[in-house]
Amino acid sequence: MGIDMGQDHIRYDILAQDALRGVIRKVLSEVSATGSLPGEHHFFITFLTQAQGVRISQQLKSKYPEQMTIVVQHQFWELKVHEAYFEIGLSFSDKPEKLTIPFAAVRGFYDPSVNFELEFDVSIGEEADQGAEITAYPVAGEEAKSSEEKSEDAKAGGSVVSLDAFRKKN
Repeated sequence: MGIDMGQDHIRYDILAQDALRGVIRKVLSEVSATGSLPGEHHFFITFLTQAQGVRISQQLKSKYPEQMTIVVQHQFWELKVHEAYFEIGLSFSDKPEKLTIPFAAVRGFYDPSVNFELEFDVSIGEEADQGAEITAYPVAGEEAKSSEEKSEDAKAGGSVVSLDAFRKKN
């Protein structure tokens, strides 16, 4: 006749992940509505390329077989935000590409202009019974400086930067 302790029947981890993905959805929706990013804001969005619902060219998939990070800053077009996914046009090596990215495939969202970061633990076949660790924190000090440098590099060369470069080292 024990009380069921420690079993999370509500699944706060999943609810929190959904809520934080809602933050990304809202931010992208506002950018989509106005057609531009406010102030200095720009985003690094890391997603799993093999996740269900991801649609990218075969060329990108072979170059980024597991995950890739896109930079949403100056050159993007046709950003359309839906309930479960978003579509965006980006240029890779001067070749225009249309990407469809479900919010469930997003592993990281980072805005270096204000050092805002969300991380999601996602696996390709994310099952409902897997735990999710979520961190949202400002990055300070040296990491912040290097993120601005990375951001400048991305602007200059259009290169894709791994979000791992911005994660706090434990």
